[in-house]
Amino acid sequence: MREEQKQSSLKRLFRKRWVFPAIYLSSAALIVAGALWFQLGKDENTGKDNVAENGAAQQENPAVPVNETVENIAMPVLDPNAVQVKTPFYDDDASEQEQEAALVFYDHTYHPNQGIDLARQDGKTFDVTAALSGTVAKAEKDPILGYVVEINHEQGVTTVYQSLADVKVEAGDTVKQGEVIGKAGQSEFNKEAGIHVHFEIRKDGKPVNPIEYIDKPLTALTDQAKDHAGDDRAATNKEKQLMPSDETAPTETEQTPADDNTTAPSDDHSEQNEDASSYKTPDASIGMARA
Repeated sequence: MREEQKQSSLKRLFRKRWVFPAIYLSSAALIVAGALWFQLGKDENTGKDNVAENGAAQQENPAVPVNETVENIAMPVLDPNAVQVKTPFYDDDASEQEQEAALVFYDHTYHPNQGIDLARQDGKTFDVTAALSGTVAKAEKDPILGYVVEINHEQGVTTVYQSLADVKVEAGDTVKQGEVIGKAGQSEFNKEAGIHVHFEIRKDGKPVNPIEYIDKPLTALTDQAKDHAGDDRAATNKEKQLMPSDETAPTETEQTPADDNTTAPSDDHSEQNEDASSYKTPDASIGMARA
């Protein structure tokens, strides 16, 4: 009896108009709620993955400090005010008087100074420091130049320190700007300078005037080298334009033939030329003799 009553109650319930719409609406609400729950869970997991990936990327690519200092070329002494330029750099564009002051007399020959010679006014020795941070390429004693230290830097720049009484670094050492590398001394090459340090700056092996680049960054040397390269190319092109063509240039057949009676130069004269050309200056950085 009870089962028959339940079935009849269900039949009466389904006969009502609002039953089926209510069932449809409830089912739709459940489906929408399930879809939203699934989407929220997926977004949360994706956010965690992005945080993990970004964290790993930040660790692999650490930020470069914005306030990283850039070194300017410094005088190779602890106190620049305590020294003076004893012998200046030989500049091809300088006046004749300035060029004469930049000549060093050694072995009966005048040599253009490839750097600057610094000395104290009282003639005492002083500490010599690295003008820039870098790696020591050479630290050795030269019988003519005294102790010599060469330090390599970035962008093809090398600083050279000669006439040292001693050295405190070795080849391969890494030095910081302002670090003491030796003491000023004397050299056979420039005795007139007394106790001093001979300081050079070279860009790609070519000496430049150190005074022009003190308190300036290495980029100043790079920009100057580019300007010189442009000037050299322009001068070369101009020379090519001024050169006579092959048609106007005299050929060997057009030249006056040598006289049959002309005598060859003597052997003694040839030997003298060979002796003159075999003479070598003490260091590759030392220039040619004064005319």
